[in-house]
Amino acid sequence: MKILQLDKNHPLIEEQLSAKGFNVDADFTSSYSRLLQIIAPYDGIIIRSRVPMDRNFIRQARNLKFIARVGAGLENIDLEAAAEFGVAVISSPEGNRDAVAEHVLGMLLVLTNRLFISAEEVKQGFWKREENRGDELAGKTFGIIGYGHMGKAVAKRLSGFALKTVFHDILPGLGDDFARQVSLKELMRTADIVSLHIPLTDQTHYLVDEDFVNGMAKEFYLINASRGKNVKTKALVHGLKTGKVRGAALDVLEFEKPSFENLGSENEDLEYLLQSNKVIVTPHIAGWTHQSKEKLAQVIVDKILAKFGS
Repeated sequence: MKILQLDKNHPLIEEQLSAKGFNVDADFTSSYSRLLQIIAPYDGIIIRSRVPMDRNFIRQARNLKFIARVGAGLENIDLEAAAEFGVAVISSPEGNRDAVAEHVLGMLLVLTNRLFISAEEVKQGFWKREENRGDELAGKTFGIIGYGHMGKAVAKRLSGFALKTVFHDILPGLGDDFARQVSLKELMRTADIVSLHIPLTDQTHYLVDEDFVNGMAKEFYLINASRGKNVKTKALVHGLKTGKVRGAALDVLEFEKPSFENLGSENEDLEYLLQSNKVIVTPHIAGWTHQSKEKLAQVIVDKILAKFGS
């Protein structure tokens, strides 16, 4: 089988697949239009987010048997077209779930204990104790929306804290020793902290909007390590200004480019988030550790070999 890698990944992908007899090529720079001209002979494509796998691309890839995404989200792939043309879609959420979970917990502790703010103040010569009182997690309810690989990993790490963990998911029967499954209505009634771990779909686009923020029974912290467009920025900013949102930890932003490499636009709401001392923003790195780079690649290789290896 001929495989084309369109993004740089851990070298183990090429090494291990080549050792099993696959012919692995790489093209990290060609444009979408150029790739359309050369894609026909390939049986498999390995991607991250650089090139959209839309209907037109999948149609042109006449020999394509699979698209493998080194990561969790699949919004860059036309899943309907892939199914129509008989193309298997492979992802690797198992590979970076631990990295995401640790990042979420780290952002939350930094935010609620004002660690970044107070550390910077000390470096600048300010010694403010009363202004930097923290907010303990003990006794709070942590609400997870989306209980797949990421949500479960977060719940597992929270088990050492003296708080309640609940989750909402569209699939039933997912409760375990780490979290109790509840309706979205109950989560919004009880949660002090909301953490998103959902894909970007028509149903989850702007899941957190004005109605969501206003519908929360308590003032709450928001964590988003899923996709930027799961949250309507204007609604979040309004919630921060009114105090309904006590703080936000954001690893993703609505204004990221589809490739996630940088921000695609700037505006007043984004500027507010970047300047607010109630908000932590990181550059889409929750799943971006040295260990996850290797684990993501290994999961992809294992799945390709399980399905297409001889």
